[in-house]
Amino acid sequence: MLGSLIRINRIERKLTVQALAERVGISRDMMQRIEQGDPRCGIGVVIEAATIVGVALFEADSSNTLTMHIKEQEDKLRLLPKAVHKTRTVVKDDF
Repeated sequence: MLGSLIRINRIERKLTVQALAERVGISRDMMQRIEQGDPRCGIGVVIEAATIVGVALFEADSSNTLTMHIKEQEDKLRLLPKAVHKTRTVVKDDF
């Protein structure tokens, strides 16, 4: 579930997997494993990734149930693009 939240927030912030991995200080492969919910990932890097993309780890409002969160995540993931592409900057080299 935390991996899905990280992925949703990363896509909403228009960050590529590579860009987020660089900010966290891990490989692209490790970032993908975090987003997939691989339990072998270290909790420190998972929390770091969640913090960078703005995932609220501790909420005061506990009225939302786990199933509601999962359904919301699945709905968001269906609406978000499958991939994030880096925007290309046009180099102005006409001196």
